[in-house]
Amino acid sequence: MNATTKPARRRVPAAERRQELIAAAVHEFAHGGLHGTPVERIARRVGVAQPYVFSLFPSKRDLFLAALQRGFDRVAETFRAAAAEYAEGRGPADCEDTLEAMGRAYKEMLLSDRDYLMLQHQSYAACDDDVVRACVRRSYAELVDLARRLSDAESERIDDFFRHGMALNVAAALGVEDLSVGCAWVADELRGAGQ
Repeated sequence: MNATTKPARRRVPAAERRQELIAAAVHEFAHGGLHGTPVERIARRVGVAQPYVFSLFPSKRDLFLAALQRGFDRVAETFRAAAAEYAEGRGPADCEDTLEAMGRAYKEMLLSDRDYLMLQHQSYAACDDDVVRACVRRSYAELVDLARRLSDAESERIDDFFRHGMALNVAAALGVEDLSVGCAWVADELRGAGQ
């Protein structure tokens, strides 16, 4: 090969490129949401032209839905792995049962991968779109059912588990550990604001 010859670019299969675009979309939509994220930014992150994105996803909303599904799948995988580890005796020793082990794993996921946390918030914010709302509702219901099946917990405990999970989402987004009435950060914030 001489100095003027460029090496041949490897052709990436569409299925692989699709997965790369979804991963990039998770990151970009987590920060900009459905309406605030240009598809061009996602395309640039992967190194493709914007028209190529639309050859794989009919619309920006379809790409957003694929990213949301990836996020919900990640939570489901976290639940399944935690339940399996607990059942095999490899879960946290201080967890009382499968549901508690799943909650611990979820909290660790929130702390370790902020994109998935923020994408969840963006998914709820985009529910003014009927199609997005239907997808989020179905995916959330599937998570509730999965937690119930994996843990065999009573309905009231499952409800509390998801209520607490939503509080964890807010706390993680705020960068705090606690949302209780007496938590120190609230007093610090109010003191700092001169109240």
